[in-house]
Amino acid sequence: MSTVTVADTKKQEEEKYGHPPPLLLTITILPISIALILNPLIPIITPQWFSELGIIPKSIDIKGIFETKQLSQSQSEFPALQANLGFSLLSFIGIVWLIPKVSKSFVEKGLKGRDLLKPGGRISGPWVPECLGLPCASWYLALMMLFIPFPFSHLFKSQTPLGPESFPQRELTLYLSSLLSLLTATLLGFIDDLFDIRWRHKLPIPIVAAVPTLLVYYSVGGVTTVVLPKGLGGWLSGIGLERFIMQGNIVDLGPIYYLYLILLPTFTTNSINILAGINGVEVIQALIISLSVLINDLLFLPIWSPSLLTLLKIENPENGRILNWAIGEVVDRHLMSFYFMAPLFMICAGFLWHNWYPAKAFPGDTFCYFSGMAFSAIAIQGHFSKTLILFFLPQIFNFILSCPQLFGLVDCPRHRLPFYDEKTNLLNPSKVIFEKPSPKRTVISLKILSFFKLVKLEYDGNGHIKSSTNLTIINFLLIHFGPLREDRLCLLVGFVQIIGSIIAFSIRYGVGSWFYGGDRR
Repeated sequence: MSTVTVADTKKQEEEKYGHPPPLLLTITILPISIALILNPLIPIITPQWFSELGIIPKSIDIKGIFETKQLSQSQSEFPALQANLGFSLLSFIGIVWLIPKVSKSFVEKGLKGRDLLKPGGRISGPWVPECLGLPCASWYLALMMLFIPFPFSHLFKSQTPLGPESFPQRELTLYLSSLLSLLTATLLGFIDDLFDIRWRHKLPIPIVAAVPTLLVYYSVGGVTTVVLPKGLGGWLSGIGLERFIMQGNIVDLGPIYYLYLILLPTFTTNSINILAGINGVEVIQALIISLSVLINDLLFLPIWSPSLLTLLKIENPENGRILNWAIGEVVDRHLMSFYFMAPLFMICAGFLWHNWYPAKAFPGDTFCYFSGMAFSAIAIQGHFSKTLILFFLPQIFNFILSCPQLFGLVDCPRHRLPFYDEKTNLLNPSKVIFEKPSPKRTVISLKILSFFKLVKLEYDGNGHIKSSTNLTIINFLLIHFGPLREDRLCLLVGFVQIIGSIIAFSIRYGVGSWFYGGDRR
């Protein structure tokens, strides 16, 4: 007779609501993350402790024992980079282990849903805990708050007393305002998950969360100027609009630029949210976008080996920079972006462990609000909002394709999920059925999309459209590459996201330099 202990029951429940965490990987990564976090603190804390405890005389320069010349120089330039990598690894380990622990509580509170693309579907499909973007956001925010002292750790080694004049208030304000926007977005996203807010009421939510970031952007003298393409400035002058041009091809948009910044978080949060419906797809979008932002940040940081830069034929390799013009404030902005994006990337990787097919956890709207606001806040504070938009090319395509349904030209079901065939376990494009002849504007819209092979239409005997595939990028991919299994479809969406990022980098650092002239900063 076997005896089931409480521990066994608890373990079974955790496995039910999450994929088993990788024990060996955890044992490997955890010490590395702790070492990376503590390493920058050793030169600061250890000498004081030894001196206060009387272990060594104060006359001995114990700091020199713990601090090599190379480490001191690295920490002087980037005091928190290695600690940030440690926190990033810790964010991955934390989420991988946290999700199974908290999932049961979410299910007990009714935060669960059936996986509609599994056998049984809406009637008897497996229950999966929802809204688990909340623990992801909470763990991320907790670590980012613990990280606050690290970007300023080099100041604590200085002999000059810290005060309002010597402390970098501007950088701290930018950091805290970004955290405040993320906290607000997380709260509002959780409210959306609880009360299932309608789409027309969702739109102002990201705007509310972005207020702290926008206000700080204004207070630190945020620029509202944009560079016009070559020749456009002369054309505007020729038609009598030269008063709007400051110098060369630079034009000040003023309040219009702030309107653009207000709309940015609205787009980044909702665009991830509407490209959903299959296991892992929301998370893989955020994962690849955050990786793209990280790669973009690394182009600006002078951390590269001169020998590597020489091998890559980069000019002035002794400066350690891939972009030769990346100096001064632009480096600080992208360093701050790196601080936020590296942990976010690992949060996404950790959550994808449980959200991957077959999903044992659903992110909910909270994850979309939280991740989308993270992208917007950092892009606004880092002055690279236009570059960020380029990383959302698949989301822009999906939004444009969805417009006829979003704006009422075509019926829009609440879930535009692919059609699941239980016999084959494959996904096919889902359809919207027209029970009566459609208005002319609807027919024109669908025929234009059909001409470009974006939708698949079916006609009745009278030549009227009787059905159309739902207008999403997922259904578009299924039209051309389907039917597919759910995990392969998610990988295909991820591949499209990667292609979009490659195109974005080509535009930003290739076409952009030619189109605008000179290095685009």
